[in-house]
Amino acid sequence: MDDLIDDGPAPRGRNEAEYTVSEISGAVKRTLEGTFGRIRVRGEVGRIFRARSGHLYYDVKDDRNVLACTTWKGQISSLSVQPEEGMEVIVTGRLSGFGAQSKYNLNVDAMEVAGAGALMAMLEKRRTQLAAEGLFEASRKVPLPFLPNVIGVVTSPQGAVIRDILHRLSDRFPRNVLIWPVAVQGRACAPEVANAIRGFNALPPNGPIPRPDLLIVARGGGSIEDLWGFNEEAVVRATADSRIPLISAVGHETDTTLIDFASDHRAPTPTAAAERAVPVRSELIATVRALGQRQTRAADALVRARRQRLADLSRGLPRPEVLVQRPRTRVEALAGRLPLALTARVARARAEIAQLDRGLTLGERLGAARQRLSLLSGRLDLALQAQRRRDAARVSATAGAFDRLAARGFPQPRRDLDRLVRRLTPEALSRRALRDGDRLEAILRRLSVVATTRQSALTARLTALDRLRESLGYERTLERGFAVVWAGDRVVTDPAAARAARQVSLQFAGDGRVDAVTAGGTAPSRKRVAGAKDDDQGQLF
Repeated sequence: MDDLIDDGPAPRGRNEAEYTVSEISGAVKRTLEGTFGRIRVRGEVGRIFRARSGHLYYDVKDDRNVLACTTWKGQISSLSVQPEEGMEVIVTGRLSGFGAQSKYNLNVDAMEVAGAGALMAMLEKRRTQLAAEGLFEASRKVPLPFLPNVIGVVTSPQGAVIRDILHRLSDRFPRNVLIWPVAVQGRACAPEVANAIRGFNALPPNGPIPRPDLLIVARGGGSIEDLWGFNEEAVVRATADSRIPLISAVGHETDTTLIDFASDHRAPTPTAAAERAVPVRSELIATVRALGQRQTRAADALVRARRQRLADLSRGLPRPEVLVQRPRTRVEALAGRLPLALTARVARARAEIAQLDRGLTLGERLGAARQRLSLLSGRLDLALQAQRRRDAARVSATAGAFDRLAARGFPQPRRDLDRLVRRLTPEALSRRALRDGDRLEAILRRLSVVATTRQSALTARLTALDRLRESLGYERTLERGFAVVWAGDRVVTDPAAARAARQVSLQFAGDGRVDAVTAGGTAPSRKRVAGAKDDDQGQLF
């Protein structure tokens, strides 16, 4: 140390050397850096502080002492692990002094976890913390699509993992695959994997780059240190926030990382992830064919069962002629009643027409209305005269009373009486009579219109009934070649009545009739036609 410090003049009367503060601080700094140089220190991470400038300040301690450590902003990315309070680590750096505060610290440029036990303890602590936030809840997980159209793979583009995934997808069911290359170990692993998951989720559904329907985060096996990037909090939070279903396939079946708890499905290997992502196309085709065959067999069986059921039901039905026997009998009965019904309807129509003919004509109705109007006018004149006499008597009586009131000093009733008398003048009564006459004339005109309309309606109805009578009359039937058998004034409708009548008359279309006798009667003399056979035909003539 004497070689490093330039001794000054000794004070008078004392043997100790005298130094300035900067000299002693510089000597201490040179001694620390020269004696220790680059060293490795093992301890537990204590207090951690990240400055606004980006520098990281923390303590490494044991059970008795504390060593202040500093990692500058540019050195943080080179650390294989990020310091966390309570983590047991081995830090590597250079020891130096800081004379401005009389402190010394270790500038750390490398850090590693001190043993697998410490890593597992830190992993369990982080898992408990994230689980308490609900990032591993089953309610956050979404079902995987049955057959995704686009699959996004987050892994390293080199190595056997991506080849195994692509080969397995091609064998089972070829799909479109988007690969996001990332580092799968080291300090760049966690931020790149988190950015890849968020990047896939940020793709628009209908953009130029198709958005994946399923994500696979894959990596091969390795030690816990190699897989540590998938235990980082950033990766776990990005996995939990992913809106796209995600399969984690990190390491081998025995390897477990925190991304497995946050993912929607955990596959033991990358190959198993590809198998879970898509079904087997050949198996689907076979299943569809089997279902089609089953559907065809079921349809055939259903048709056969329905056909047999129809045959069984048809055997229980009666014969068609039995089904139509009753309707046929009813139709024949109605056909026999139809001529009588038509005859009765024609008779009723004729009676209605006759009754209408016996009614008054329009002129007679108008004459009766005028006569009644004249009678009412005469009665109105008499009623007006009687009313006038009664009003005059009432006015005279009221005038006497009002005169008596006026004599006593009440002139108002007299003026009211004068107005009433003016209203009852002959001219006022005449105007009232004229108004009543105008009303009677209006009523008479309305009566004339109503009568004309009524007569037109009755005429149209009479015409329609006459057409109905002609269409329903038996004369139309005669024009089609039929004849009516009369026995006197009675119509014969059955053979027994014709034989009983003996002498009948046949009415044809037009006005002509032909007399005839029935079998058993005396037929009119006529010449036998040569060669004619004597059979039953023509026995009515």
